[in-house]
Amino acid sequence: IVSALYGSYVVSNVLKWHWWRFNGEGYFWGMLSGIIPALVFPIFTDTLDLYYFPVILLISIAGSIIGTYTAGPTDDDTLMEFYKRTRPWGFWKPIKEKVKQEDPGFEENNAFGRDMFNVLIGTIAQTLLVVIPFYIILRENVPLIISCVILIISVVILKKNWWDKIKTEPNITRKN
Repeated sequence: IVSALYGSYVVSNVLKWHWWRFNGEGYFWGMLSGIIPALVFPIFTDTLDLYYFPVILLISIAGSIIGTYTAGPTDDDTLMEFYKRTRPWGFWKPIKEKVKQEDPGFEENNAFGRDMFNVLIGTIAQTLLVVIPFYIILRENVPLIISCVILIISVVILKKNWWDKIKTEPNITRKN
């Protein structure tokens, strides 16, 4: 189930962070155009869901792009505020230029490598949060201890390399 549905929601959830023109219509149609084949393909095929993942992914990409252009772009003020707060990477050049016109001292996000490293460590930590309860239930003590140690190391890395950096980076304001 996950392998089939993954193709339906990955596109919309990646585009929303990386493409300034992507909007709610694109998100909706990208999700819908991926979920429908993910539900229908198993009825008409005897293959593993994983094999038609690329087809679902392509259908979802088409639905996302077509859906995005069925509606107008999000207003510039909203996009500029989002860009200033999150400083995403990707295809944001028109919005980035408007932000820099408004605030010439604005610094874009140049920490792509660090951010990708943090995503990797975060994925490991999140996976361990799923695995650890299984080891507890199965009473697998050695894998449990190893998983807990790796989780603690991951949390420490994320604290130092992600959380602490958020507080000190320019142009980031945190609402409490």
